[in-house]
Amino acid sequence: MAQDIRIAITGAGGRMGRTLLRLVTETEGLALAGGIESGASPHLGRDLGELAGLAAPLGIAATSDALTVIRDADALIDFSVPQASVEFAALTAQARIVHVIGTTGFSEAEEARIEAAARHATIIKAGNMSLGVNLLAALVARAAKSLGPDWDIEIVEMHHRHKVDAPSGTALLLGEAAAEGRGISLADHAERGRDGLTGARAEGAIGFASLRGGSVVGEHDVIFATENERIVLRHVAEDRGIFARGALKAAQWGQGKGPGLFDMADVLGLK
Repeated sequence: MAQDIRIAITGAGGRMGRTLLRLVTETEGLALAGGIESGASPHLGRDLGELAGLAAPLGIAATSDALTVIRDADALIDFSVPQASVEFAALTAQARIVHVIGTTGFSEAEEARIEAAARHATIIKAGNMSLGVNLLAALVARAAKSLGPDWDIEIVEMHHRHKVDAPSGTALLLGEAAAEGRGISLADHAERGRDGLTGARAEGAIGFASLRGGSVVGEHDVIFATENERIVLRHVAEDRGIFARGALKAAQWGQGKGPGLFDMADVLGLK
């Protein structure tokens, strides 16, 4: 009989962490290895079953001892902040386990440290873990290639009031897909917000607009516009469980893959 895959979760007391805790306990073939919280968290010491809203405790307490939790896990699922994810990557590289990263907002230096850790760990990193968004990215790349540079591309995203980075990781993922379709660099063609007397729209630009408010889980529109017509490709997330389920799928897919840096397109066989 196959042994359950032991899953550790960062930010166990957060919205995504609690969703992941619950789904791990509900998914056959998975088991909780532990839940990690920062040293200042009010959730330290709380039972993971309580945090997940389960009827009974699990007998596993949230801890700040990431090293011990990761050492006893087969995979770490990490929706945290860039600085923490980089530190966790160093630990997963040391333990040589699967590290699923849903964190967004990395700097170039932090991205380089993640790539270095992937020489020893199986790291699956994506701006969005949902099947729908990753299929949307494939459609965006195809549309950008087919329509050509005389179609303007704008990406509009909206999230809840608590989101701290903009544009969202998903918006950037979609921007990268559009740039790939056109055979250009997103870094050289992105326009992130406009204010004041900006002048005419730059030819070939990929524009971003970020909206924040309420409890919106995530909405993304990719707009292709030319003279007298528009095409809008849209994804609406109604429950963050879609991201959690994608992350669990990634953790399962990564078992036995060996070191490397992968994304959800790898997991879903879209490449």
